[in-house]
Amino acid sequence: MKLSLTLAFIAAVFAAGGVHAADKKIVLIAGKPSHGPGAHEHRAGCLLFQKCLAGFPGANVVVYDGGWPTKQVDGKAVDDDAALDDAAAIVFYSDGGEKHPALVGDRLAVLGRQVKRGAGIGAIHYAVEPTKEKGQAEWIDWIGGAFEIHWSVNPHWDGDFKTLPVHATTRGVKPFTTRDEWYFNMRFRPGMKNVTPILEAVPPADTMSRPDGKHSGNPAVREQVAKKVPQTVMWTSENEAGGRGFGFTGGHFHASWQKEDQRKLMLNAIVWLAHLEVPAGGVVSSVSGAEIAANLDPKPAPKKKS
Repeated sequence: MKLSLTLAFIAAVFAAGGVHAADKKIVLIAGKPSHGPGAHEHRAGCLLFQKCLAGFPGANVVVYDGGWPTKQVDGKAVDDDAALDDAAAIVFYSDGGEKHPALVGDRLAVLGRQVKRGAGIGAIHYAVEPTKEKGQAEWIDWIGGAFEIHWSVNPHWDGDFKTLPVHATTRGVKPFTTRDEWYFNMRFRPGMKNVTPILEAVPPADTMSRPDGKHSGNPAVREQVAKKVPQTVMWTSENEAGGRGFGFTGGHFHASWQKEDQRKLMLNAIVWLAHLEVPAGGVVSSVSGAEIAANLDPKPAPKKKS
């Protein structure tokens, strides 16, 4: 009798909070503060997605900032890897390269265990870039592609997405244009196996105005742009374990999430990643200017030019 009462009490607590035992846990991992005001607002972006998905049937969205779930042990914050053990989807919105939070310690192995049991992995903006030496093989396996230095590039340009494929992530999304730091010429799985391009556009010639460098240009990508080859800047993937993945290379400017179609595409992708059903009209949400301005990282204002 006591056990039954205890279970009933726990169920009531979950229901009162809008969370049910059968809900799928979606973990959004926000990286540490980066760049100037309004850019790379990882925490604010994840909290915005959480707000937009509040009450979505079957979803329990949890946000961890600082780059990884943590817990207090003897007054110190340490990794709480177990927080991911029941996640249906794990999404990174963070810096990348050597600063990528997934590359710290044995976190790739922790993520590998989650992928093996079927958890989905998503990456937004700089988080699509691990390093070639560490993380690239996993990212290509888990999400389908990765930014590779001296191959991929990161210019700012107007991504004009004139058409969208038929896919769960594009439900209710209309063609749109956004100026962003759209990375392209990504390194994908051989033959694009089980990878579906979602956003494609032709970069303008001025994306190649910078000299060659690890992020800025190289002969291979210059040839692609000169030939006006459409570039994939968002994609989805599926893997052998039944898990899903996605990469979204935009997201540099926080204000862009106020654009309904871009935001809906991201929310659809997060829901799809967790194996939840995306509504026929996509995930409906609204975001005010005040909500866009909420939770921004404290960053120094740009210095005035003398």
